[in-house]
Amino acid sequence: MNAQLPTGSTAIVYCEGQFGAQDGKTANGLVRHSEKYEILSVIDSRRAGADAGEFLDGAANGIPVLTDLASAIAHAGRVPDYLICGVAPADGLLSQPQRVVLLDGIARGMHIINGLHEFLSDDVEFEAAALLSGVTITDIRRPREKKDLHLFSGRIEAVTCPRIAVLGTDGAIGKRTTATLVVQALVARGIRAVMVGTGQTTIIQGGRYGVALDALVPQFCSGEVENQVVAAFDGEDPDVIIVEGQGALSHPAYLTSAHILRGSRPAGVIVQHAPRRRVLGDFPMVAMPTLESEIALIEAFAATKVIGVTVNHEGMSDVEIDDAIDDIELAHGVPATDPLTRPLDRLVDMVVQSFPDLAVRAAARPTAPTRPLHLR
Repeated sequence: MNAQLPTGSTAIVYCEGQFGAQDGKTANGLVRHSEKYEILSVIDSRRAGADAGEFLDGAANGIPVLTDLASAIAHAGRVPDYLICGVAPADGLLSQPQRVVLLDGIARGMHIINGLHEFLSDDVEFEAAALLSGVTITDIRRPREKKDLHLFSGRIEAVTCPRIAVLGTDGAIGKRTTATLVVQALVARGIRAVMVGTGQTTIIQGGRYGVALDALVPQFCSGEVENQVVAAFDGEDPDVIIVEGQGALSHPAYLTSAHILRGSRPAGVIVQHAPRRRVLGDFPMVAMPTLESEIALIEAFAATKVIGVTVNHEGMSDVEIDDAIDDIELAHGVPATDPLTRPLDRLVDMVVQSFPDLAVRAAARPTAPTRPLHLR
């Protein structure tokens, strides 16, 4: 029961018990950036009363965190159009309490946006409830029919602009947020940048070019990345394409970075790293890789170069962030920054330092675009 989603629809994001945490990354991303939906509130009784932006990033954005669906609807003043499942557990499955809330949303007349591996439109109870209420269920991770998927073809060689992949040392470490900010910062500098997403959250946010890579049969992963990059190049005539990463190349469970490197064949890679993270987020029995080892692995695996490092500042003071940036630049000889706490110009400089022609092309244009190209 999938439908074409209108731009500008109102939505509540359900994220009980996980907002601000790793398994709440879909909700976290929607609070920071959404061009498809007007996010009215987030549901998480643990954080109720907080401003979502203040809680995540220290800057209020007017999106309240509320106790439950009833209070979120009351705050909206009417039943919003959509209820988005903002939790993203590693197994991709709904718990029984989560099912109850989403079914309640359906009963109240709300369409459901589901980014989990569990397809709710195949669930008899959800299907019957949606039919009765006349609403839709959109399973973001449902892949196209295999006949419509793409194997790697080599068409990537026709993409003449640089591709930059934003990879990382773990899952849920900030790759999507950094990729989004890189695109916004480049466009603000007059450089035509477009983003290719590889996860469900980017698609929910409104990304025009993207695929939920971890829902595909591996045979098609690199080909689908290639296909989206080619589509972005043909559709936008960009100066540069930024490709969102997934997991980490070294990760024992989330291996899609390998397909991203093979499919997009990036000329440069930005690595997102959390200096205070000691174990992998979903796998506490596995130690975090070092930044040095991840950079070496990426550059050994693909014909590319790490052009910069972006810091996830979890558990760090402002002074510690500065120290980490300095240490990374000294140790690895590449620029580093924290995209969420430091000026975005540093991201542009990171890119232009490796690809100076981008600045030349931007300077030659009579006018520069004023908004990101299809980042919605």
